[in-house]
Amino acid sequence: MLLRHAKSDRPAGVADLDRPLNPRGRRTAPLIGAYLAREDLRPDHVVVSPSCRTRETWEPIRMALDGPEAVIVREIYEAPVSSLLAVVRNTPETVRCLLMVGHNPGFQDVSLRLVGAGSNTARARLSSGFPTGALAVIDFDCERWSEVRPETGRLGRFVAPKDLESEEAA
Repeated sequence: MLLRHAKSDRPAGVADLDRPLNPRGRRTAPLIGAYLAREDLRPDHVVVSPSCRTRETWEPIRMALDGPEAVIVREIYEAPVSSLLAVVRNTPETVRCLLMVGHNPGFQDVSLRLVGAGSNTARARLSSGFPTGALAVIDFDCERWSEVRPETGRLGRFVAPKDLESEEAA
């Protein structure tokens, strides 16, 4: 699962790595956590970029899932596809479900690179953008993370906070 951090703030004089979530991000991160819990999408291993906004995104989700502690992985921050693929391929073999919390454009790029099948609607949405707080769930038919290759994944779902906000309002 790839989760882009929730909407962040851009305070003057604050380094990019230290940017916090804005009020909208603090509101939508728990929505994603509730969605993951409701859909029983429970990672057993979580890797998070070292940025403040990714860590702040993960915390309410971890609480909603009663999830594992995240491992901070520097290689996810502002990462190109090759670095993100390396993180996936180096995931311990004991891990069944991996969640990465990071950034764009890398997450959209790696998702598009990995997905070879899945819902045409979800794939079209992914192709048009990977909004803040969005979640891509990609399934692989392989025994080891080291076997993950481009176009071998199936996009199971692509969910953005606005989808969940409209559900909540209904």
